[in-house]
Amino acid sequence: MDMRTLLQSLALLIAVASLGSAEDSPGNAVDFRNDLIPLFTKHGCNAGTCHGAAIGRGGFKLSLYGGDPQSDFEAIARQINGRRVNLVNPDESLIFLKPAEHVEHGGGAVFDDEGHSAQLLINWIKQGAANESLRDLSSVEITPKKHIAKSLGEPVALRAVARYSDGTSRDVTQWTIFSAEDPAAVEIDPESATSKVLRRGRHIVVARYLSKVVPIEFVVPLTDANIDLSNEPRNNFIDDKILESLATLGMTPSPAGDDSTYIRRVYLDLTGRLPSAVRVNEFLDDDRQNKRKVLVDALLQAEEFNEYWTLQLAKLLRIRPQEGDTQGVLTYHKWVADQIKNDVSYKQLARALIMATGDTHKSGPANFYRTDTRQREQAEFVSELFMGSRLRCANCHNHPLDRWTQDDYHGLAAIFAKVERGRVVGDKPSGQTIHPRTLEPAIERIPGEQFLAENAADGRRQLADWLTDTSNPYFAKAIVNRLWKRMMGRGLVEPVDDFRDTNPATHPDLLDKLAEDFEANGYSLRHTLGLIASSTTYARSADATTENKDDDRFYSHASRRPLEAEVLSDAISDVLGIPAKYGSEPIGTRAVMLVNPKTPSPALAILGRCGREESCETTPGVVGGLPQKLHLFNGDLLNARIAGEGSRLSQMVSSSKRPMEIVDVFYMTALNRLPSSSEREHWRGQLAESKSNEDQQAFLEDFVWGLMTCEEFVTNH
Repeated sequence: MDMRTLLQSLALLIAVASLGSAEDSPGNAVDFRNDLIPLFTKHGCNAGTCHGAAIGRGGFKLSLYGGDPQSDFEAIARQINGRRVNLVNPDESLIFLKPAEHVEHGGGAVFDDEGHSAQLLINWIKQGAANESLRDLSSVEITPKKHIAKSLGEPVALRAVARYSDGTSRDVTQWTIFSAEDPAAVEIDPESATSKVLRRGRHIVVARYLSKVVPIEFVVPLTDANIDLSNEPRNNFIDDKILESLATLGMTPSPAGDDSTYIRRVYLDLTGRLPSAVRVNEFLDDDRQNKRKVLVDALLQAEEFNEYWTLQLAKLLRIRPQEGDTQGVLTYHKWVADQIKNDVSYKQLARALIMATGDTHKSGPANFYRTDTRQREQAEFVSELFMGSRLRCANCHNHPLDRWTQDDYHGLAAIFAKVERGRVVGDKPSGQTIHPRTLEPAIERIPGEQFLAENAADGRRQLADWLTDTSNPYFAKAIVNRLWKRMMGRGLVEPVDDFRDTNPATHPDLLDKLAEDFEANGYSLRHTLGLIASSTTYARSADATTENKDDDRFYSHASRRPLEAEVLSDAISDVLGIPAKYGSEPIGTRAVMLVNPKTPSPALAILGRCGREESCETTPGVVGGLPQKLHLFNGDLLNARIAGEGSRLSQMVSSSKRPMEIVDVFYMTALNRLPSSSEREHWRGQLAESKSNEDQQAFLEDFVWGLMTCEEFVTNH
């Protein structure tokens, strides 16, 4: 061994030796918060299925995963007249006797009475059972953070080191819980803290110590062969990041989709409309190398883009009429439409909403405070909308899988308690909300940051400043993740409103880069949508290969996405040539332009539109299920319009178009392509069996119906 290697080894030994813990030396004081709370968590005592449940268990309640050490100390040392702790005879304390099952315990024996856990607990009682803590936990470092294995079953030792506010650190692997998201994919030995990957792919293991939860990424390539993707086409950094991930996984991407597929896909994603047959043919005949980029740029400036993305923001903001008041929603919808039309910065839009005041009939943003009339629901809505975080999980207790505390939840609600709601939105200095733990008015708080000064007059402004600052880790990522999902079918973080360390992005570097690029380009929604649409990743075929057919999150091929109710309804109208009727709106009004999501429409109701009372961000419902199928089979949505007066089919038949010409037109109109040779042969065979004009008419009606109900039509792919 050379001198350099010897010195490195000695340094490592010294570092490991310096990682001490209070329980390692019986003579050291036992720290209730840093030594005992991890013990209760390790053994499951404060889990939601045991004493950490909302009402506790067996008359004994602990805070969930030790989120409130003070209340835990009170429960252990003070409740039931202190019977849980016996300072005179520590080994007769109920807090020891029950988990060691010397006394009947519903959870059975939790630990051996001669083991390390039992001795740590007894030592604490012997030392006076004090609620003392000499240091605060700052962070937990887990190694490895990411492990790429060469083969299955390779053992990987996991290690956790806690770092404290006083600059000390210690190995806490023994008291850290390691749990796999998919236990069938990753096996973990809790005694040795060793993991083994049992299934190829990417898997997440979550490490929990005290309030800290840290994800660990394990990757085993899908094949032992070396995959070289260096020659794959790339248009921007999106392709670099996606191909880098696919190479690590050993997964070959599908080829690019053809021009017919691309124009249909990008029209639907950017404008919510099918391209016309004329526009498709023009695009197919265009021989310019950059024609796809030219198309994207044109669509981003089209009025149809403004209409469709106004709908997307209206859904995101849950814009809907208030009872007995339709003027407010019209004002709000028009304001959103103006923001989209003028490509207003999303940062500016968010600030306008958070700080809005005024008459909701005149001020569009003021209607933001009529979406939810209660401050707690407003806090939940804002955290999900602008932070992509489910702060609601911290209402009754600290979030079990994230950093959010009850103080964060009720502190944010306290900011919104000072908003006067109604037709006129204004400030309400006397507004307050009660913190359920203290039963006192909650103090206004920026989530995860700091409490505001007592009686702060500018709580919403401080919130808007923090939220839209470039250092904020949530704001830009939350919206670009939503844009990515809208274009690609799945968020980089999924669900899109559940950002947390224990739910990491599939491509964290790409998410970071998209957010940075979004900020650098003025928080422009148009810019990011165009960036995604111009990537080769977006343009891939939806036809999976044998190698990537099981991929549902790494974008090796395009996804097949069901069309939204409004888009599908408009597409049906465009293909059939007869517009749908929506309430009292003028004939020809498109579904994507409806302001009121409750506008009477049997078609939209059957196709599964979102009423916007809650989030609309689940995947749009597939046209399926018995009611939808029965309606599409026999209902007026299709049958009454296929050959109705003035329909595309009736006009073509009346003009004596040949049947195969009609087939071609409907293929191009509905699917934006011509029939394949096998499809053409099939339809010719069907037509050959039609012996009369009546038979031919029936065939054509059935053909159009079949086209309208096939998967290729009702999905974007």
